[in-house]
Order: sequence, then structure tokens, then C-alpha cells
Amino acid sequence: MTHVRFILIQLIFLISVSGFSEELKLTDFGVKPWSFQNASPAIAKALESVRGRENVVLKFPGGRIDLWPEAAVKKELYISNTTENDTLSKVKNLGICIEDFSNITLEGNNTLVVLHGKMVSFAVLNSRNVTIRNIRFDYEHPTMAELKIVEVSNDRTKLETHPDTKFEVHDGQLLFYGEGWGTRPMHTVIVKPAEDKVFRSSWAPFAQFKATKESFNTIAFDGDVSEAGFETGDILTIRNPYRDNCGGFINLSQNVVLENVKMHYIHGMGIVSQFSENITFKKVEVAPREESGRTIAAFADCFHFSGCKGLIEVDSCRTSGSHDDPMNVHGTHLKITKIEEKQLTLRFMHHQTYGFKAFFAGDSVAFVRPENLLVYDFGIVKRAHLISKREMVLEMVDSLPTDLKEDDCLENITWTPEVIVRNNHFERTSTRGLLVTTRRRVLIENNTFYRTGMHGILITNDCNFWYESGPVRDLTIRGNRFAQCPFKQGDRGYVISIQPETHNFPKGKYIHSNIRIEDNVFECAGSAVLFARSVNHLKFKNNDVNLKPFNPSENATVATFDLEHCRDVEIDNNRFTGFEGEKLNVKYMSKTEIKTGRRVFKQGF
Repeated sequence: MTHVRFILIQLIFLISVSGFSEELKLTDFGVKPWSFQNASPAIAKALESVRGRENVVLKFPGGRIDLWPEAAVKKELYISNTTENDTLSKVKNLGICIEDFSNITLEGNNTLVVLHGKMVSFAVLNSRNVTIRNIRFDYEHPTMAELKIVEVSNDRTKLETHPDTKFEVHDGQLLFYGEGWGTRPMHTVIVKPAEDKVFRSSWAPFAQFKATKESFNTIAFDGDVSEAGFETGDILTIRNPYRDNCGGFINLSQNVVLENVKMHYIHGMGIVSQFSENITFKKVEVAPREESGRTIAAFADCFHFSGCKGLIEVDSCRTSGSHDDPMNVHGTHLKITKIEEKQLTLRFMHHQTYGFKAFFAGDSVAFVRPENLLVYDFGIVKRAHLISKREMVLEMVDSLPTDLKEDDCLENITWTPEVIVRNNHFERTSTRGLLVTTRRRVLIENNTFYRTGMHGILITNDCNFWYESGPVRDLTIRGNRFAQCPFKQGDRGYVISIQPETHNFPKGKYIHSNIRIEDNVFECAGSAVLFARSVNHLKFKNNDVNLKPFNPSENATVATFDLEHCRDVEIDNNRFTGFEGEKLNVKYMSKTEIKTGRRVFKQGF
């Protein structure tokens, strides 16, 4: 009995110790809400004071605090899909920097953190067991200009700027500026609020005419831009496409949770998670503050995961107003440029992704043929060195494959995540809703994809342009609503597109496998439902597929499924409403590979 009592006492002690946390208030370090003073040095001081301690809770004061680059932590960082190929500085200004920490929580208390100049809202670097919750971030002057068309005719167009958009006209040219930055109009996306649509467009129609500043918030162009189709009420959202920043950065970290975090404006890429393990986003929102009157919150992607492992879980999140994809999960193919015995020299190929270690000692790798994206062998890394910003050298444990050749690619298959995306709402984007390429289990469940400009879901794999890897091995898409996705792209505008970037199909070999699309609701703006290329074991079952065109007077159309080089396909027990029929187009495969139950498809071969 005494022994049992001792064990119980020890357990109680351990539980109490593990539950103990040290609370620090930022106000004790000089942070004053609503003071409009630079809180950067106080936050850095507070974090430095608890370096080396565990179970720390850093409490924000509520209200509004402001951060400037001056006195903020500065670090040279190379971030996936975010680092431009030039000689400009890659040093980032970090609003909140959590580096080399263990077991720390940032309790935001609904604080609004306002950034001045180009800054990364938060960075979690080489840390574990980190929670950031109940906090909001915004820019004082977003790097996205917003202008409403208030008058348009055959000879004149008048634009009204949003209060957060600062501009001048010099020599007839329109210039936008903010705190520490300035730009000419470049990348342009149109928001049509009445239609709840977001389109990629162009500034070119205006660039040919002289701008006149008529008042502090109005600009006029004398000339005819009618061919571009602009309408009164359209909002032009304009930015420089140069990516030199991100909204948040999670790097080389483990067990990171973002909960009830709101990103009201992001400059550059969104929240980028890179070579990190076990990441949870719960009730994370990327959308303008309602009272701001702005329409766009994200310069590019919202949630971007590159080379991660463990479990990525994105649950009950919302994105509204992005110039690129709400969510993207991928690895990175590196090209083999030199082969020496057991040693490989690899090169980052895309101009926006380089400068970080993409392989580590002990990692398992796959050798990939770029022409067909097929894995032909595997290996284990003994040593890995980043020898320049663009190149890595790997020493392998075993001999290299005998059929290995230069220009083949290498994928890191240790750093590939399991992914769960559920209960989210994705809207107001001119691009795709969700991109996923990972060889581990993926569940996409109970989400709403609302009027994405392009595919609701895109599954790729690429060794030729973005170099985003890899093959899908176990993907379930169920219980989702696709509301008029996409609203553009015409006959190629598939709601779901499985599109690895190759047209080379070795007989009996497939890139993706085990994809199930079941129990979803498709509200189709057009005819194209599904495209699938190089998939082994594909099911499209028990879905409601309804035609819901933007113009109800449009003639009924045919629900279209396009398949290329697929095997063991089952399209069965789906309910079609509003279409005049269903059509199945097949290339590079036999129709015997397809089971369609009792429903008779018109087939094109």
C-alpha cells in the first residue's frame, strides 16, 4: 500500500509540474496599448528575458499595439516560394520572433498588432511546442492599392482610392507608396463586389493614358478603356508582384499551434511553414477587417506548407480575399546536376525557392524521372551540405542507382506530411482553392469552396517549372461543397483537377493513386466537373452534381469528365441535376478501365 501511495504522489507531482506555467505581461516590459508607440523593442526584451525557460505564457495587453522595423529582430531568411532571384537583401523584419524556445504560449487577448512598413508578423524558428492564439495582425498602410471605378465612359475613367491607399501622380504616371516603399501599378486583380467574383486583370489599359490627380482620393484617365470590360463599382486591387516577405514563418520547428489568429493583411507570401513537424491551424482567418472596407487580405497564398512532416491540420479556418491560392501543400524537387560515386550535387530550380537546406542526414529520398514524374529508386542521405544559396551536396549511405543520370530529380520523402483539411471556408480568390501534393494520407472534408477563379482543388506534381513534389498515394475528398468553382477557364475549368505536369505515360505506370471523391455537392457554373491524369484507383461516387450557371437563361450543358492514362476508375451512383447529359472523354487508356454502374455516359475516345 505504501508503495502504491508513493507512486500516486509521484504522479501527482509530475502532473502538477507539467501543468505549471510562468506568466509574463508585456505591459511589465513597457508595452502600452493605444499609445501608437513602437512595441518592437519591448516584445524583443520580454522574449529575451525568458530565453531558456519552459512553460512560459507571454500575455499581450489587448487593444492595439504598433510595430515598426526599427528595433525589430532582423534576420536573413530564405523562404519557399518567396525569395526572389536577385542581389537585394533577404533580411526580414520580424514583428514577433520566437527562436530556440520550448513550451511557450503567446496569449493575444484579442490584441490588434499593427505593422508599419514591410514586416513578418511572427516567426517561429527552431522551436517546439509553441502556441499562438487570440491575436490579430494588420498593416497601417497595406502594400495592396485598392481603387473603385466610379465613372467609366468611352473617353474617360475616374477612380476613387481606398483611404488606406496612398498615391501621387508624377509626370502623368500614377505612383503608390507607403511606409518605406513605393511602386508603380503592376499586377492587377478586379473584385466585383456585387457578383462576389475576383478576376485576374491588367493595368495595361490605363498605362497608355495620362493620369490626373483630381482630389486627395480621386484619379482620372482621359482615354477609352472600354475594351477591357471595366464597370462602375469594380474595385481594382493592385500590387507589385515582387515577393520579399511573408505574413508568418514557421521554420525547423515542431508542434506549432495557431488558434484564433486573424491576418487582416499579408505582404508577400502568407503564413509559410517550412521543414516543420506537426502544425495545427484552428480558426485562423485571412480576411480584411470588416470595418476597414478593404477587399483583399493576402498578396499571394494564405497558408503555404513546404517540405513539412508529421500532421498538418487546418480546421475551421476562413480565407477571403487573396491574390493566390488559399492553401498549398508540397515538397520540392531538386535537380541532379553532378554525380560522383556516392555523392550528388543538387540544384534548386525555381527562382523563388532556394537558400535553405532541403535534405538532412538520415532522410529517405526518391529518385524521379522529370519526363514522366515516376520514382525509379530510393536512397538514404548520410551527409547533407548547402554549399551555396542554389546548391546542395549529398553523400548517400549506399551506392547510387546504376541508371541514375544528370537532370533527374530528387524528392525528400521523409519530409512529407499527412494532411487534414476540414470545416474551412475558402472564398474570394482569382486562383485555386487548395493544392495538395504529398504521398501520405490526405483528408479534405466538410469544406466550402466558394467561387474560386480556378479549380476548387488541384493535385499536381512537377519537375519542370515550380518543381513542387510529389505523388498522391491516399487522398479522400468528401462532404465538401463546391459553389460555382471555377467561374472562369471555360471548358477546361474543372471543379477538381488531378494534373501532374507530364504527357509521358509509360505503360502500366501511374503517378497518383487511391483517390476517392465521395459525398460532395458540386454546384457547377459550367460543364467541366473532373479532370484526372495518370491515376491508379480513382473513385467518384455518391456526389450531387448540379448545374448552377451565373446566367439562368443559358442553355443546359453536358457534365464532362476527362480522363487521361488512368486505371481502375469508378464513376457511380452520382446524382446529376440541370444537365442535359453526362459525357466521359478518355485518352491513352481503355474504356474497360472504367466502371459507371447503370448510368450510361456518352463517351468520347
